Amino acid sequence: MNAPALFSKRSLEFQERVRAFMEAHVHPHEATFHREIEAAENPFSTPPILETLKKRAKEEGLWNLFLPIEAEPSDDPAAHYGAGLSNLEYALICEVMGRVEWAPEVFNCNAPDTGNMEVLARYGTPAQREEWLEPLLAGEIRSSFAMTEPDVASSDATNIRSSIVRGGRDRRDGQDGDEWVLNGHKWWATQSPRAECRLFIFMGKTDPDAARHLQQSMVLVPRDTPGIEVVRPLHVFGYDSAPVGHGEVRFTDVRVPLDNMLLGPGRGFEIAQGRLGPGRIHHCMRLIGVAERALEDMAARAKTRVAFSGPLAERGALRHALAEGRLAVDQARLLTLHAAHMMDTVGNKAARREIAMIKIVAPRMACRVLDQAIQVHGALGVSPDTWLAAAYAHSRTLRLADGPDEVHLEALAKLELRGA
Repeated sequence: MNAPALFSKRSLEFQERVRAFMEAHVHPHEATFHREIEAAENPFSTPPILETLKKRAKEEGLWNLFLPIEAEPSDDPAAHYGAGLSNLEYALICEVMGRVEWAPEVFNCNAPDTGNMEVLARYGTPAQREEWLEPLLAGEIRSSFAMTEPDVASSDATNIRSSIVRGGRDRRDGQDGDEWVLNGHKWWATQSPRAECRLFIFMGKTDPDAARHLQQSMVLVPRDTPGIEVVRPLHVFGYDSAPVGHGEVRFTDVRVPLDNMLLGPGRGFEIAQGRLGPGRIHHCMRLIGVAERALEDMAARAKTRVAFSGPLAERGALRHALAEGRLAVDQARLLTLHAAHMMDTVGNKAARREIAMIKIVAPRMACRVLDQAIQVHGALGVSPDTWLAAAYAHSRTLRLADGPDEVHLEALAKLELRGA
């Protein structure tokens, strides 16, 4: 979908360049990627083909496209900073990347690193940005976001129990100490099992007695800090999501300097809210890319598969399913682009209704389209011999990630009742 009136010439050029890169370099190596993961001694390490493609994308200037910060024209083509695209302009690029689950990392546009980079760019100190943002922008390291906990309903972030208290080995004379001491049990910390993960952004409570949304804080925690244990990688419907992985992690008396606090004590919920807006747009547009590809595969399968004396494409039920899929994909795309435009023009807070809507609509739509594509592929569709089963598992998970449907429905209902 291209709408020249809405997109700058430069944005349209980036869309075409990413599309061409995907066709020339990513799609031909999908099988290579999975072979290398299966052959690796540690499946949670970056496969060689991914590093090769990252280098090529960086050399071509297709790097950090999610960042609205534009590199100076005189900079190296492989400059760390982004293309200066708006949320709306980046959205369609994100859709193209989403057609292959691991492709966003080729362009250094993968979650949770994108959200963590946005946090560091927006809230980090100069020293924090130099130590952590620069290597993340360069794609040299990976990171994890440790918020969700197994013992509480973490869709309400005020429930978290992990603690961040001031202490230190040199504590004396009534002083509070020179370190933050972290204790907590986290899970679904994406990329935590990964060999290249070097940083956690840890959310915990610094003041349980403060106002409800001022109790939480975020701290930068180097992965090699003593007291961190990645208990296990978690599977999603049987998939381990390698090389990325989602980990269960324990933090036991983990000590970091006071300077590792982001923004200040009590600002964690504020940071979390600021982090989620763009990320939800990215997730939804990637899902639209997934659904678009599923529709294409469903149509191709229907034209070549013969059953009961004729091609499946001649069956009325299947033809209607294709048509319904097209309606659903295009509706979801337009709604998501509208939300992106609202974020660009009136800000994330004013666009909260539209963001809540897309977070409900896009994952539901992708699951429905994928389910129909699996049905058309029959037994093949639920096997590992196509991309569909893994895509369904991932898409179903996104009805929970960044808040389950019920949370967004409740937020949307409140806005409607207020006459928003």
